[in-house]
Amino acid sequence: MKAYIYLFLAIASELIGTTCLKKSEGFTRLIPSCIMVVAMVCAFYFLSIAIRTIPVGVAYAVWSGVGIVFITLIGVVFFRQVPDLPAIIGLLFIIAGVVVINLFSKTAGH
Repeated sequence: MKAYIYLFLAIASELIGTTCLKKSEGFTRLIPSCIMVVAMVCAFYFLSIAIRTIPVGVAYAVWSGVGIVFITLIGVVFFRQVPDLPAIIGLLFIIAGVVVINLFSKTAGH
């Protein structure tokens, strides 16, 4: 269970980093650029701790899947980047995949 806390921290850090990457405007804004670098280093650090216990494929699937869904929501709320219907359907498949892995896979390391 502790590994999943680190995985959550990795996801949160990656979301902060990706949001700041957008705000950095191609690394032309110093503060968002610096926050992005620190957040991404934290994301990979926390992910490295999580994969000590959680299988790397499962951890990466959850990290990237949850990250994709939440960064899309951040894009909608903060950047007015509304996904079209095919994108929404794809996101639902990603959510379904993460749920299936966590509820039914024996490799999920619960």
